[in-house]
Amino acid sequence: METSSMRKPPLLPVLRSLVKIVTKLNIINQDNLPTEGSIILTTNHLSMTDTPLLLTTTERTDVVAIVAKKYFKKPVIKWVLDKIGNIVWMDRENTDFSAVRQALVYLNQGAILGIAPEGTRSKETFGLLEGKPGAALLAARANVPIVPVGIVGSEFVKSSILKLKRAPVSINIGQPYNLPEFDRENRQKWLTQCTDEIMCRIAALLPPAYRGFYSDHPRLKELLAEQSAA
Repeated sequence: METSSMRKPPLLPVLRSLVKIVTKLNIINQDNLPTEGSIILTTNHLSMTDTPLLLTTTERTDVVAIVAKKYFKKPVIKWVLDKIGNIVWMDRENTDFSAVRQALVYLNQGAILGIAPEGTRSKETFGLLEGKPGAALLAARANVPIVPVGIVGSEFVKSSILKLKRAPVSINIGQPYNLPEFDRENRQKWLTQCTDEIMCRIAALLPPAYRGFYSDHPRLKELLAEQSAA
């Protein structure tokens, strides 16, 4: 049975050194990432290397990643992930209340929780897929800030390693924000609006080719206009 006790992952320092060797990593606006306190990191999902890369964006060790339960059955992947981070294994196909409770326990302990709201990788175009409401629900239940993250280049890490080359990867960290108070009377409307907010804030950190489903979303256009005016 998986526990929710925070631990210091033994191979996290090794991971950070390895990332520097196999990638040309550029972390943009790293100061936007709080050095303490509970937050939810929401990111686009391009490859299996996203989780290891995100773990290197902070010196904090209280970082938790939500990972699809299908990888739990792959011994090598499971072993590596368990050694580099605190992992919540989530069933992406069904409502996984156990994983949600475990994630909330970690957040109550003051952790950083990373989640990809798309729920799966964008394998064809690498553009954003339509987001799922899990991140919004977690943020509402835990009442913690959200920090959006845009990753570019992680989809090329594996192929670059095979060619003995370092893949250029950029991780753009946005400013923390809070969702409006949960509206129980208009639950579905609230979920839709907040999920769109989460995804558009991620999209605003990405080049146009990576914005996918949200490329023409009105909220994204507002955020981009705010960036231009700043």
